[in-house]
Order: sequence, then C-alpha cells, then structure tokens
Amino acid sequence: QVQPVESGGGSVQAGGSLRLACVPSTGTDDYVTWFRQPPEKKREGVATISTTWGITYYAESVLGRFTISRDNAKTMVYLQMGNLKPEDTGMYYCATGWHSGRWQDPMGYNFWGQGTQVTVSS
Repeated sequence: QVQPVESGGGSVQAGGSLRLACVPSTGTDDYVTWFRQPPEKKREGVATISTTWGITYYAESVLGRFTISRDNAKTMVYLQMGNLKPEDTGMYYCATGWHSGRWQDPMGYNFWGQGTQVTVSS
C-alpha cells in the first residue's frame, strides 16, 4: 500500500500508557515518523526512526516518556507512550517519504496515514 496505516489509539487517564503501531508504506526507504495534532493546533513531529539504522530522534516534550522502535523485519514501527499527560491528546499520524527539511516539519513528507486518536484525561 502507498499510505501508512496506524492503529492502537484510545482513551487513557493521565499517567497511563498506550502503544501505537504503524505499517509503513510499501517500499518505504528509511525514516518513519510519528506526528500528532492536538485540537486546534498545528501538526507537530513527535518521534522518528531510521528503519535501516535504528537511529531515533524525539521532540523535547516527549523525551524520556515515549519510545519509537521497529521490529526486526522492519515491517512495523511502534510508538510506546508512557506517563501520558492531557497535553498529549490529539490525532497521531504515521508519515513516510521524507524528502526535505527538518524531520519535525510535516511539509517534508509525501505519505500519511489516516491517523489514530489518543485522548488523555486528567
């Protein structure tokens, strides 16, 4: 498939955990990135991983709480989210086809999933 496919969203109380999963686009060349879009705010980069080398980068706001990983077959990318806060609420998207700019910039990606909703209540 061309578009990534996300799963694993849901509702959780503050302090809880969720794990999101992404099946990247067919033929994804390297980086797979998770973005999120809180209500009435801009889409922001959360974490990215090189599926070839396993190199990861995180937004400062999730450092130490979220972990991005891939399976050995490189067919799935996960976002393990812990110590969730209400400000983590939003639609989470998996993006591939990074072609330019900083990894956090959504304009630099060609392919997007439909998104999965994460809601954290206080």
